[in-house]
Amino acid sequence: MKNVLVVDDSRIMRSIVKNTFGLLKISCQFIEASNGKEALQIITSQKIDLVLLDWNMPELSGIDFLKTVRAKDEYKDIPIFMVTSEAAKYNVIEALKSGATDYIIKPINEKTFQEKLAKITI
Repeated sequence: MKNVLVVDDSRIMRSIVKNTFGLLKISCQFIEASNGKEALQIITSQKIDLVLLDWNMPELSGIDFLKTVRAKDEYKDIPIFMVTSEAAKYNVIEALKSGATDYIIKPINEKTFQEKLAKITI
């Protein structure tokens, strides 16, 4: 079973992401983190197969988490999708240059998730 790390400071948003993901009938286990600092502790202690990451969070932002993780060789192959309301073109470019696998703008929907996930193996 694949481990999917859902990182968002909003519990409601984490539920929405998990529910949308669940509609795709992909068998996985969800692990939740409410900020990037918590997500870093999780990713170093468990095998994670996919990260769904918000941008704006307390303690450690999504973009800073992304840069930290991508600086380490052992995490270079983990798909990391930014799932955020940051829709400005420069945000998308910064995330992709920093190593994001893909970028999903909130509000999310099943079709978008399906298209993005089809590009990776999970």
